[in-house]
Amino acid sequence: MPSHTLVTHGPGIPPAAGPYSPAVVAGDTCYLSGQIALDRAGALIGEDAATQAVQVMSNIGAVLDAAGFRFEDLVLVTILLADVADFAAVNDAYAVSLPERVRPARVTYQAGALPLGALVEIQATAVRQR
Repeated sequence: MPSHTLVTHGPGIPPAAGPYSPAVVAGDTCYLSGQIALDRAGALIGEDAATQAVQVMSNIGAVLDAAGFRFEDLVLVTILLADVADFAAVNDAYAVSLPERVRPARVTYQAGALPLGALVEIQATAVRQR
């Protein structure tokens, strides 16, 4: 019997851009793969990092929901930026996308390149609150 569950689809979850699951749930922990600004059809949307960050956060919400988790369960978030100059704009979009008082630990890096030419990719870990 597997010790984890794959989250591969659900309302609002764009198709994976490769051979991976959008999330894996192991016990009370949900590990979300990096999300980029894909729409439900799998097309990259948004011309700027802030717009892409809003879509990424929407995708994260959809994956969390499909896995039975909420934004309030987030404990660690990793943000990858194509250009660290977009930090402030992405930070603002990220902050307004989270419920008030939800502030998981976070790290932000500039990446050499992101999948499909994305400007923002966000990965997260959530732990179900008991």
